[in-house]
Amino acid sequence: MRLTLLARRIAAPALGLALAATLAACSSSGSSSTASPSSAPPSSSVASSAAASGTSPSAGSTAGTASGDAKAQITSNWEAFFDGKTGAAKKISLLENGQKFASVINAQAGSGLAASAGAKVKTVTVNSPTQATVNYDITLSGATALPNQTGTAVYQDGMWKVGDVSFCQLLKIENGGTAPSVCS
Repeated sequence: MRLTLLARRIAAPALGLALAATLAACSSSGSSSTASPSSAPPSSSVASSAAASGTSPSAGSTAGTASGDAKAQITSNWEAFFDGKTGAAKKISLLENGQKFASVINAQAGSGLAASAGAKVKTVTVNSPTQATVNYDITLSGATALPNQTGTAVYQDGMWKVGDVSFCQLLKIENGGTAPSVCS
């Protein structure tokens, strides 16, 4: 128990640095690249449960896409979002409700650690056509800075994105336990 607490006390500042570096990279690049082509949500067999819950994939999705395709896109997009070399426009496009977070992402610009931040997806579990659970590590210069994080990917606007709730959890850690107002 004490070891876990100690690890968290060490990891929290490391996450703050990784997140600051990741967010700073968002604005430091003038790239206006767009996200990769969309892939459809996993399968039509799960679509009925999404419809029952009131959620639905975007109109452009195609039922029957393999779960592996969704996992591949989630992994690619998740790692690109946290990559310190990814430009701001792409990061915003890879985040659920990304435009809402543009000012937060842009405010982090200028960090010297930006290029060294990243994430390594370990596993993806597709829960429905519009939601998946992602287990990942936050990295700095390729070394694990914050291991075994769990987040949510969402299917929005025809593609899989980092869930804004997951991003807000990291922002809360970075800000010493207080999430920015954009997260409310």
